[in-house]
Parts: sequence; structure tokens; C-alpha cells
Amino acid sequence: MEYRRLGRAGLKVSELSLGFWVTYGNQVGLDVARACVEAALDYGVNYFDNADIYGKSEAEKVMGAIIKDLDRSKLVISSKVYFPMSDDPNDRGLSRKHIMESVHKTLRRLGTDYLDMYFCHRYDYDAPLDETVRAMSDLVQQGKVLYWGVSEWRAAQITNAYRIAEHCGLYPPQVEQPQYNMFHRHRVENELVPNVDDLGYGLVVWSPLASGILTGKYNDGIPADSRLNNETWLQKYLTNDKIEKVRQLTEVANDLGCSMAQLALAWLLRIPQVSSVITGASRPEQVHENMKVLDIVPKLTPDVQERIESILQNDPNAGSFM
Repeated sequence: MEYRRLGRAGLKVSELSLGFWVTYGNQVGLDVARACVEAALDYGVNYFDNADIYGKSEAEKVMGAIIKDLDRSKLVISSKVYFPMSDDPNDRGLSRKHIMESVHKTLRRLGTDYLDMYFCHRYDYDAPLDETVRAMSDLVQQGKVLYWGVSEWRAAQITNAYRIAEHCGLYPPQVEQPQYNMFHRHRVENELVPNVDDLGYGLVVWSPLASGILTGKYNDGIPADSRLNNETWLQKYLTNDKIEKVRQLTEVANDLGCSMAQLALAWLLRIPQVSSVITGASRPEQVHENMKVLDIVPKLTPDVQERIESILQNDPNAGSFM
């Protein structure tokens, strides 16, 4: 496992990380979740991502049950705040009240004294940005959070938060968590990467396999036991154009001696601004397969990357993106 700095911060995170999302505590029980975490640890993964909204706090509870038996100092644990957790009008968003109350609940569920990273899960247009920045900075000052960040914020919003922090002597955001994959790349590569270079925060990316489309398992239809069959709202993203591209990309993967999913994950690590790629797994065997990606990255030579771009036809830097 290789480790990358979180932007200009001193914190180092594993290139591949494990996300809890809705899987753990909802679709997968504690024993399987523990086996997945143990498998990830065996490969050197140190970063584990969570959020209060995942399984309506169940994912945090599962993580708490797992990490109580581990050396906390060797783990990088993150969670998030923003989405409604109840019908209470103050139990949502990025007001100071919600941030402060939410972090205490999260810490109790996780059974830890601090979070390595705490994310503003979306931008809150109702809460004053300076209120949010000060609340997050106060958590860092109090030692409850080591680094704070944002998820799915625009570059201009991150810049505004950074400038507020700079002007007021507060801690700025140190990490952004955007969606990033072969089919969803314009915002990261054209908007965030230049902003990262300017401000120095890190990127930890989610949905690297585009809800499973980039695994190739939908090339011949939607399996009955698949995610897209159970979450029909995602089916609108499964287009004939994407399926054809995945079929062609699978040929590239075959030539490299890897799976389509491994190729998609390895491709994301070609960008140095990406600190970590958040992977998912519902069983430990998937963790083993994901970790083989580290052997694929060196095989992505300029010729291979050019071949991939010729298939994708969505390179933002080429002025033609989809």
C-alpha cells in the first residue's frame, strides 16, 4: 500500500480506502463488516469513511463496534454532517447547532474521542458560510476533529470558505470528497484540480465504479440480485453508450490481466491530487479484488491511458466531455 498526503497537510491516507455507506449496518451485518475491515487492514488500508446519514446512523454504530478492538491511533476515521436525521427542523444542515450536536452523537456512536476528518456533506444555502466555517474550526480547536472538509462543494464555495478562514484566523477546509469515475470527471479535472493546486486541500473520491456500471456486470442486462435492480432510480445512468464503452474498456483490462473494476479504480490514481479512492465491499473477497489494483497502476503507461481516452471520448482537457 502507498500513502498520500491529504493535500498539503501532514496526514497520510492509504491510496485505497474503505467506505461504509449504506452497506454496513443495513445490507451487511457486523460479522461481515468486521471481516471486510480486517481484510482491508491486512493490505495496509488506514482510512475508513462514514457518515451519520448512512443507514440512519447504523453504519457508524457498526464501525464503532469494530474499531473498539483496534489501535485507534493507526486509523484515519471520517464522518459527515448535513442531511436530515429526524423531522426536527434543526436536525439538519450546517448550522452551528446541528454541527455541534451531530458531532457529539457521531463520536458516541463510534466510541472515539475524535474524528480524523469531518465533512460538511453538502453545501447549505440556508446557513451563513461564516457560521459553518467557524463551527468546524472550533471543533478542530477543541480537538474533536483533526481536519475538516466538504463533500460535493463547488470550487468557488471551497474558495469562499478558505478565504473566510484565512481572514478570521480559523482552520480552513483541508479535504473535498467529490464523485469521480471514468464517466463523471469534468468537475474534478477541470474545476477542482486547479483549485486544489491553488489552496492545497486533498481529494478523497467516491463512486469510483459509477454505481457498478464500471464493473461490467451490466453489459448483458441487469442481474436480479444487482444494485441497479434494487435501486431502480439508478437505471437512468445505465445508457447504451456507457455499456458499449465498458465493453471496449474490458478488452483493455483483459490485455492488462485485470478485471474491469480494477482498471477503473487504478485509472483514478493516475492523478496526484487524488489522496485516496474510497472503495466499497459487501464481502471480504471484494476487498481482496480491490486491493489488487495497486499492482495495476504501474501498467497504466501513457500508451494505455491514450487507448482508454480514445474509448471514453470525454477528456475535459481535450475540450470534449460528456
